[in-house]
Amino acid sequence: MSVGSTQRARMTAMVAAALGVLTMSTGIGMPAAAAASKCPDVEVIFARGTDEPPGIGKVGKALVDALRPMVKGQKVESYAVKYPASYDFLQVAAGANDASKRLQATAAKCPDTKIVLGGYSQGAAVIDVVTTSPIAGLGYTAPLPAAVVPHVAAVTVFGNPAARLGRPLTLMSPDFGARTADLCNTNDPICSPGRDFDAHVRYQQSGLVKLAAEWVTKHVKPRD
Repeated sequence: MSVGSTQRARMTAMVAAALGVLTMSTGIGMPAAAAASKCPDVEVIFARGTDEPPGIGKVGKALVDALRPMVKGQKVESYAVKYPASYDFLQVAAGANDASKRLQATAAKCPDTKIVLGGYSQGAAVIDVVTTSPIAGLGYTAPLPAAVVPHVAAVTVFGNPAARLGRPLTLMSPDFGARTADLCNTNDPICSPGRDFDAHVRYQQSGLVKLAAEWVTKHVKPRD
């Protein structure tokens, strides 16, 4: 072995030892049970509507607020899908990618967590892509592996534009249809032939958010 090779071998050993110390001191590689203890019982992955500020949006917040007392004793957390939610509707794919990646990451890290997918208006279209597109295309690059599908306990969307075309998510998705509540407020023109544009911004007052929370509760409550 040359002198250079000997020095490289010693350096490799030193780096390995240093990484071992860092691993122990930072908790990297903690036991699976310790990691799992930080996992919520339920995670709501929600995509906000057009022009709402970053976050889960008003409808998403109303859903989570309604859900928590219905599943008393269970830890409920939410995740806000990251995408522009602008009038550039081609950015729906960006939201779908983020939602799908979050879903896959949660399923891997917290296999016992019940995942709920939700979206409002343009956010509903985001969830449509995630739940109906098994292959990549048109900017969507993170289709769900089949193994992840069972980790989704329920889906609920509000003001879904696809429903306006007669394609509600309950019909479009063979994997998720039976677990989905696709909700449209009376005469909401985004999801029905109606012409009451105010109906599109009144989901919190319509009773449909409570109905959605009841639907989710039915699917996430532990079985006796």
